Amino acid sequence: MNSPTNAATSRPGAAPFTEAAAWRDVGKGWQPLFGSFHGAGYSIEWHDFFAKREFDWAASFHPGCVELCLNLDGHGFVESRGHRADFAPNTAGFYHRQEESLAGRRVKDEQHQFLTVEFSCPFLAKHLAGMESVLHPIARAAIKNCPCEHVTSSIVRLGAAQQQLIATLRQPPVYAAAQPLWYQCKALELAVTFLLQPPPEQEMFCSRQQRLAQERVDQVVFLLNQNLAEPPTLEELGKKIGCSHFYLSRIFSAQTGHTITQHLRQLRMEHAAELLKSGEYNVTEAALEVGYNSLSHFSAAFHETFGCCPGLYPLKTPAQKG
Repeated sequence: MNSPTNAATSRPGAAPFTEAAAWRDVGKGWQPLFGSFHGAGYSIEWHDFFAKREFDWAASFHPGCVELCLNLDGHGFVESRGHRADFAPNTAGFYHRQEESLAGRRVKDEQHQFLTVEFSCPFLAKHLAGMESVLHPIARAAIKNCPCEHVTSSIVRLGAAQQQLIATLRQPPVYAAAQPLWYQCKALELAVTFLLQPPPEQEMFCSRQQRLAQERVDQVVFLLNQNLAEPPTLEELGKKIGCSHFYLSRIFSAQTGHTITQHLRQLRMEHAAELLKSGEYNVTEAALEVGYNSLSHFSAAFHETFGCCPGLYPLKTPAQKG
């Protein structure tokens, strides 16, 4: 496996840059999967750790880099020049660091799981040549090495296909001899998926359908969050969003990898955990607040989600016991 090198930046006289120091506190929670930022021009890395305190994420950002983050779990942000991108579970976005450092933090007392792909600007310039008209302004500025007002992109939801790709990148389905080519193809696939932003009039039919499907999924999540105790039925969701509930169910599962009912339970458990962590609600009150009238059903769902019974949360979660 090729791992990221600790070479110096391209600026003459620059001190050697290494991101290893940034991940020292997480130990094996930082795992380079493949590539070399200064060699191959890209690096794919997996992160899985519990943040006991607020974590300085930006210390790992390479100068002269466009970094894509596929965020499965945990909250964080990247910020510079008054522009900020907030990462929530199952979201993706990218950011560009020139020589100027960015600000970036990961929230404390949370489990963080995310995959990053670090692209060097020369790598993007070589492989995305001729696509300047459809590149996102951040990627275009990075390739041309010119200032850009924004350093972070809009955050989008991760679809089921992209979540599956993350799992595949962690366990490549090819022989070792074929991995350099396979990983490069996957890196370019992600670059084309996230860094291209064609004008609306050039949007392909399949891209438009994908965008509309994601917008409907986001509407479902918003409506569920509005009232977790008494959420709208599937039929009511379809009427509010303007499509049949059969179609809504199908696109929701395709985009997220789980059903609306499963997602509702996850939202309920996450909110119940926040209530318990605040110390202002006991188990019964938290259960009722998120729509559970049966404590046994609530406890079973909570244990399946967090690995401990609600009465012991958050002191006995697997991450904290570790």
